[in-house]
Amino acid sequence: MADKSSSLPPLCERISYKSRSLRAVDLTILGLLFSLLLYRIRHMSQNDTVWVVAFLCECCFTFIWLLITCTKWSPAEHKPYLDRLDERVHELPSVDMFVTTADPVREPPILVVNTVLSLLAVNYPANKLACYVSDDGCSALTYFSLKEASKFAKIWVPFCKKYNVRVRAPFRYFLNPVDAKEDSEFSRDWEMTKREYEKLVQKVEDATGNSYWLDAGDDFEALSNKKPSDHSTIVKVIWENEEGVGDEKEVPHFVYISREKKPNYLHHYKAGAMNFLVRVSGLMTNAPYMLNVDCDMYANEADVVRQAMCIFMEGSMNPNHCAFVQFPQKFYDSNSDEIVVLQSYVGRGFAGIQGPVYAGSGCFHTRRVMYGLSVDDLEEDRNLSSVATRKLLAAERLERDFGKSKEMVKSVVDALQRKSNPQDTLINSSEPAQAVGHCHYEYQTSWGKTVGWLYDSTTEDAHTSIGIHSRGWTSSYISPEPPAFLGCMPPGGPEAMLQQRRWATGLLEILFTKQNPLNGSQFLSSFIVSCLLIVYSTVLPYFPR
Repeated sequence: MADKSSSLPPLCERISYKSRSLRAVDLTILGLLFSLLLYRIRHMSQNDTVWVVAFLCECCFTFIWLLITCTKWSPAEHKPYLDRLDERVHELPSVDMFVTTADPVREPPILVVNTVLSLLAVNYPANKLACYVSDDGCSALTYFSLKEASKFAKIWVPFCKKYNVRVRAPFRYFLNPVDAKEDSEFSRDWEMTKREYEKLVQKVEDATGNSYWLDAGDDFEALSNKKPSDHSTIVKVIWENEEGVGDEKEVPHFVYISREKKPNYLHHYKAGAMNFLVRVSGLMTNAPYMLNVDCDMYANEADVVRQAMCIFMEGSMNPNHCAFVQFPQKFYDSNSDEIVVLQSYVGRGFAGIQGPVYAGSGCFHTRRVMYGLSVDDLEEDRNLSSVATRKLLAAERLERDFGKSKEMVKSVVDALQRKSNPQDTLINSSEPAQAVGHCHYEYQTSWGKTVGWLYDSTTEDAHTSIGIHSRGWTSSYISPEPPAFLGCMPPGGPEAMLQQRRWATGLLEILFTKQNPLNGSQFLSSFIVSCLLIVYSTVLPYFPR
C-alpha cells in the first residue's frame, strides 16, 4: 500500500511567493534606515535632546520594519489538489469537528445552527465525520435549537450534495433567489427546503421568548433551571449515524456537550472547553484529525475538509509533517479589517519559516500532536514494538498525563498508535464521557500543560501553537478562493476594545510562560514570534475598528 501511494502524484504543493524586486526594495529601505541611524549617531554630540529623542524613535521604527521584512521575506502557502485525492478516497481518515459557544445572547442559537449545518453538509463521507458542540452557557435554548437543526439536517444535507450547493449555511444560501425554471425539480426542492428552513428559524425565535418546549419531555430536564456557572456535566447524543456507509443522504454524528462548572473552580475559558471536547470525542469517535470552528464562522467551501486532508495525507509518511492546517478568518459583512490583514499577511509569512500560528478558528489539528507527541518521539519510535514505544504508552505515564479514566487511557493508546476504534454506539460512551468532564478531572494531570490546548494565557490559540512548534512540528497555511470559512464581523465600540485588550494581554502573558517562543527549536521563527508578540501586545489595543 505504501509503494502504491508513493507512486501517485502529490496531493499538495508548497507555493513560494518570493519576489526579488520586493526584496530589493525592502533591502534599499533598510539600508537607508541604517544610514539615517548612523548619521544620527555620528552627530549625536553636536545636537540637543530633540536629536536623541528622534534617534530613539527612528530606532524603534527600524526595528519594526526589520521585523516586518523578516516576516514577509519568504511568504508561502500550500495548494491542495482535490482531483488527485479522488484516487485515494478509500484512504480518507475520520475527522471530529468542534464548535464552541458560551452565551446564547451574544451568540444567538440560530447563528450556531447555521455553523453546524454548514459542517454537517461538507463534501466528505458522513460516516467519517462527527460534529461536537460545546455549550459553556449550558443553555436549554441552544440545545433545543440544535435538536431542531438535526431534523432539518436530514433535508439540508441531501439537498446540498444532490445539487452540489456551494454555500452550505442556509441563512447565506437563501439570500439569493432560485436561478432555475419554476417547474424544474431543483426549483421544487429549493422551495421546499427554504420553507423547512423558515420553519426552523420560526421555531427558534418562538422558543427564545417562550419556554413551553422545556416541558416537551425528560430530554430537557438536565438543562432546565441550570446556571451557566454551576451545573453538572451534560453529554447528549443528538443524532447518531447508524448506517455508517457514507451515503450522500446520511448525516454525520451530532453530539451536544457542556462541561461541569462550579463557582470555586478554575475553568480556563475556551481552552478548558476545547480540552473537554478532545476527551469526549476521543471516547466516542477518536478521529485522528480535529477541526476547530467558532460558532459564528460557517464553512463557506464545501470541500474544506478534503483540502486539509490533502496536506495531512501527503505528509503522513514524513515524520516531520505538519501538525495543523490553518485557514484564514474572513468576514462576509466587511471587506477590510486588521484581523484579516494580520492572518493573510503574517500567516503566509510564517508559513515560509516554520508555519503559521494557530488563529483560534478554522484550523485542523492532529490528535496525536495535541496529546503531546513530539517529532523526537517519532524519530525514536519508528517501530511500535520498540522500547521507546512501550515507554511512551506505559499505563502509569498515561494515567499521570491524561487522568484516571481507563476508557480515556485506552483511547489515547489507540490514537498514538494511529488506531481509530470508536464505540459500537455513541450512547455506550456517554457515561465515561461525563466522567472526564468533572471539574477535578484535570487536577495533577498534564491537560493544559503539555497535553491539549495550553492554559496560563487568554490567547490559548497562539500559546498552543507555539508549544506545538517548540516540539519540532510545522504547520501549513491554505488560503483558497472562495474563502474556506466566513464569519460575522465582531462588533465595534467598547466590546471590541475589550476583546483587543484581551488579545494583547494574552500575547504578553505568553512571554512569561514556559512556552516562551525563545525556547523553541528554531531560533529564527521563535525570535520573530517573540518580537511580534511584544509589538502586537503593545499596539493592538489602539488599532481602529
